[in-house]
Amino acid sequence: MKPSSLRYAVIGALALSSSAFAQISKESMDAIAIPDKVETAIGDLEFFDGVPTDSTIDTLYDNLDRMRGVEVYLNHSGAGSLNAMRKGNASIGANASNKVTITEQLLKPESLYLTGNTSTLYALTYLDLKTDGPLVVELPPGMLGFLDDAWFRFVENLGAIGPDKGKGGKYLLLPPGYSGEEPEGYFIVKLPTYNNLLFLRGSVAKGLEPAVENIKSKLKIYPLAKADTPPATEFFNISGKSYSTIITHDLSFFEDLNALVQVEPIDAIGPEMRGQLAAIGIVKGKPFTPDSRMKKLLNEAATLGNATARAITYQPRIDGVFIYPDTDSSWTTAYANKNTSFEADGTMNLDARPLFYFNATGVTPAMATSHAGAGSDYALAYLDADKNAFDGSKTYKLNLPPNVPINNFWAVTVYDTQTRSLLQTSQTFPTVGSQTEGIQKNEDGSYDIYFGPKAPEGKENNWLETIPGKSWFTYLRMYGPLEPWINKTWRPSEIELVK
Repeated sequence: MKPSSLRYAVIGALALSSSAFAQISKESMDAIAIPDKVETAIGDLEFFDGVPTDSTIDTLYDNLDRMRGVEVYLNHSGAGSLNAMRKGNASIGANASNKVTITEQLLKPESLYLTGNTSTLYALTYLDLKTDGPLVVELPPGMLGFLDDAWFRFVENLGAIGPDKGKGGKYLLLPPGYSGEEPEGYFIVKLPTYNNLLFLRGSVAKGLEPAVENIKSKLKIYPLAKADTPPATEFFNISGKSYSTIITHDLSFFEDLNALVQVEPIDAIGPEMRGQLAAIGIVKGKPFTPDSRMKKLLNEAATLGNATARAITYQPRIDGVFIYPDTDSSWTTAYANKNTSFEADGTMNLDARPLFYFNATGVTPAMATSHAGAGSDYALAYLDADKNAFDGSKTYKLNLPPNVPINNFWAVTVYDTQTRSLLQTSQTFPTVGSQTEGIQKNEDGSYDIYFGPKAPEGKENNWLETIPGKSWFTYLRMYGPLEPWINKTWRPSEIELVK
């Protein structure tokens, strides 16, 4: 082909291409262009040939900031919850690493703790390695416990399932970035954050009083720098103590989160999570000073975040939550797929994380691992057999079939749907179980447990009181669960409305 012919061929091809492009653009315009007025869930949005008006820009930025606030509320719910627990304990004087709260007469409804139970001796404290530096924990024998960091992420087990194998011993807890000497004679734990939860359970197999004495006489917490003359460890009995450790759903949630971010190392969380925080004004090393507009939006975001966590709780839409997914059962588990990191195959389950943190505390893989005859396993019922919320003015019945498969004991406990803490009724402990004095067994060996404002006649020892005008939910706890529970050949009934 001559050069002149080639030139005209190219020009012709370009002209054809331009004509086709114009045709394609016209046909696809409706798919890529935005109309001058659009009706949306956040109101009418107006544009001039795709350019948003000033009022539309204001509306869109309000929506964006509110959405990011909701994401922060949900994605940092673990940090918010642990921080609320720390503040709650500080409100009663337990405001230092060596000030330990303990349930000497077991946990009672006056203390608002997320789904705490009435069968376990708790001892816990909030460690401050920013103030104390490396900390020594002299752990008594016979403990079961763990360490969680400031974002409520698991760090290490202690006691029977930890390095000391239940024999007790000295742990040395090192703060982030520590580069000093690591002396011998300690179980070394390197913590990623300065604020951490030390959570312990004491065995009450030989009685509550000796278990309390074991902790109070042998648990010691002090800075390594003061190991030669350690300050005394103080204990605060919280049994029957009225105070709250529950996260808020207003601006204070974000203010507390900012205070935590300012203390912790910048790499305590990754760039994506830091970006979420920065988008609403929380940046390490900078003041958090939301203006009146942003305060309003963050208050709304906290309300929406709290409401969303409740939706995730009552109508979960992720796999691995329902214990009996092959049926229409309402029984669920706190850890979706029994995953305590909420991450699998490199993907974070954004619903599983708030599902747990909104309703419970304390993260350790041991709580989601079933071992026949040992440990414990839980089932939760938030809805009745007909998938309706429980009504405190009505009476319901739960049947536990014969031969409840436990090595130790079982217990059923009721909780307040507002606080997710023990329901406050006339009963000192809102729990019935195999250890309840006078509990009745049916002729076939099964148990009927009743929930309602009044006990059915003759069933007082099998009854949990509820409150008219309030809802509730329940935990079934199996201590030392056996194979029929684990393989699901034995299962509790659904909770049926009686009247």
